[in-house]
Amino acid sequence: MFLIAGLGNPGKQYEHTRHNAGFDVIDAIAGKYNISVSEKKHRALCGKGVIAGTKVILAKPQTYMNLSGESIAALLHYYKADAKTQLLVVYDDISLSPGRLRIRKKGSAGGHNGMKNIIAMLGTQEFLRLKMGVGEKPQGSDLVEHVLGRLSKEERPLVDEAISRAVLAAELIVAGETDRAMNEFNA
Repeated sequence: MFLIAGLGNPGKQYEHTRHNAGFDVIDAIAGKYNISVSEKKHRALCGKGVIAGTKVILAKPQTYMNLSGESIAALLHYYKADAKTQLLVVYDDISLSPGRLRIRKKGSAGGHNGMKNIIAMLGTQEFLRLKMGVGEKPQGSDLVEHVLGRLSKEERPLVDEAISRAVLAAELIVAGETDRAMNEFNA
């Protein structure tokens, strides 16, 4: 069993914003594997399927970004899954340019409040993460407005293409080929 959690904020007003890159990847995986992510469980929308011969749970926490860890911790507990070996968190990263991916086996929150909450709730930094580049905020602008804002016409195609690559990376990770995914997809 493998839990793939994409971070974002619930609600129409947040759809396809920078901060919802994780939700967009979950939607792309769900579309490719015909998984309905509509079951409400542990403060998340979830769906079950199979990728690379492994049962997967796709999850979109509905707690709002900053409390994502509450939902993810509950899901891991319910499914008796190990964060280090059975969890992949997909989320936006402003330190990467739009369209870039970065896969890590562990690490700090790097200033990302959703990741801070996950690390606090799980009590560990050792879990897989797939970061989606959404670009840094323009100088003098507000960070919250930036991450809750929509991508520009120039950025959107780069991020859409990265979402497709993120699906491939997630497939490799679920198949136990994290190092290969890192070699192929890390910017």
